[in-house]
Amino acid sequence: MPVTGSAAPEGSGGLPAGAVPWLHDLGRMVGRHLYRPAYRVRVAGMERVPRTGPVVLVANHSTMIEPQLLFGLVPRRSVFLVKDEMFGAVAGPWLRRIGQVPVTRGAADRTALTTATGVLSAGGLVGVFPEGTRGAGEVASAHHGAAWLVRNSGAVVQPVVVRGTLRPPELPRRRLRPAVDVVAGEPFTLEVGRGRSGLAEATEHIRAALADLVSRVDAARHSDREEKQ
Repeated sequence: MPVTGSAAPEGSGGLPAGAVPWLHDLGRMVGRHLYRPAYRVRVAGMERVPRTGPVVLVANHSTMIEPQLLFGLVPRRSVFLVKDEMFGAVAGPWLRRIGQVPVTRGAADRTALTTATGVLSAGGLVGVFPEGTRGAGEVASAHHGAAWLVRNSGAVVQPVVVRGTLRPPELPRRRLRPAVDVVAGEPFTLEVGRGRSGLAEATEHIRAALADLVSRVDAARHSDREEKQ
């Protein structure tokens, strides 16, 4: 199974207007270490993440922990699309200063997508949770935002999976410091056709690639548990 790796050299990705680079980097450091006392965080495949150039990172989403872990562990500056409700809370000003972008869920938020496209045009990395809302993290469905960004920027798609933040339903209570796996798959290029049909086809390609990575990580975790029993 994956083991914790060290961060690679910083990429030269862009940040949105109003972001404070040193606060962004401080936030990454916090995200990298915040959950270490509660979880055994195991990282694999981060060497696959392109260090320069536009990248759309797609990830599964089960809890509020995944975005913070990914923000800290992705080996270059990253700008995530974050539900706009978070920006109305105390964390709002902090999120803006570290370069995160508010997005309205369940709607075609052109402002968020235009901001994200600007980041990609500057050679940055934008993180998207295609499922849109928290669930089991198995990526049974996906929205078109990631495909739209790829079509309008020519960015590479980078799938990343986080598993272990949810307590398994068969366990009556959470284990002490359970293992959480953060695994980056192989990046890939994607031709996105015109119109809604092109977006739908590309979205399904992204969803399937991410769901396949989830399945492979889950199988490895299950094998790990059986070996230890």
